[in-house]
Amino acid sequence: MNYFIFGGAGFIGTHLANYIELLHQADSKVFKYDIQKKVSDDYITLDVRNPIVINADDKSNSIIYNLAAVHTTPGHPDNEYFETNILGAENVCDFARKNNINTIVFTSSIAPYGASETLKEESTIPMPNTPYGISKLTAEYIHKVWQAEDAGNRKLIIVRPGVVFGNGEGGNYTRLYQSLKKGFFFYPGRKDTIKASVYVKDVVRILFDASMQQQPGVVTYNLSIYPAPTIQEICETIASVTDLKAPKLLVPSALLKTAASTIYFAGRLAGKKINGIHPDRVKKLTVSTNISGKRLSQSPYALKFSLKDAIEDWFNDCNRKELS
Repeated sequence: MNYFIFGGAGFIGTHLANYIELLHQADSKVFKYDIQKKVSDDYITLDVRNPIVINADDKSNSIIYNLAAVHTTPGHPDNEYFETNILGAENVCDFARKNNINTIVFTSSIAPYGASETLKEESTIPMPNTPYGISKLTAEYIHKVWQAEDAGNRKLIIVRPGVVFGNGEGGNYTRLYQSLKKGFFFYPGRKDTIKASVYVKDVVRILFDASMQQQPGVVTYNLSIYPAPTIQEICETIASVTDLKAPKLLVPSALLKTAASTIYFAGRLAGKKINGIHPDRVKKLTVSTNISGKRLSQSPYALKFSLKDAIEDWFNDCNRKELS
């Protein structure tokens, strides 16, 4: 069995490759592709925006994990989301089509649902309102077209993860932890903002198990702790596990947005990039990602880690020094 991981040098891709390799399947081989160069000798440089040509034995006996994407928002010009996420979907599906590969696991996003406070289930009509969300929804349909061409034999697993956190993420949870550690975090206008989240170890297990166990067809899962935690629950859990002081102060969101805008644009004028400070990031903290993980919780792939268990496990992986 061949496992082709596109986006294999990314956060989830790295964990997925390690997970599969730790299973010690003697007759399997993991191929890791990424646009990044010189990541390590284990990775092969490949740009999914171009037609994909891979030399491997028995390619039809393979599973594809399509994780390749431009995803950080804000952070990229609009065209980059469309070029990578849509062309990538087309080229990955064409690679599968030409090589008679019948299983694709596609990591989409909760962004296709759009920003609103209402609860979103897998049956909710998508209403993306960002270039990233639009590009991801389009990519989902490209994969569905591929599956429908041979619906009786092909299986497509689409996952829509919330915030994925864990060892090596360098993203939202890590920035939140660092802000808590420095005493810089203040609740922006509310404490009950819902933030759908999922631990990376649960994510990679689900990706692998679903690829092996699902029958031909299309299935979509939201990946989130159920029910999704609030920003207050996340902050208090991180503080409790890492022995930090939980935040208490509630600051008007308009004030924080103004401060973030001032620091961000002053930094740009000075030619400095200030990581983690952006007015759009403050805005995102005030809008819920209210995504239901109920279907997943009732499936064979239900999460094994609660929020507290996940933070504890992550902290242990970091030798209980800090979350990184």
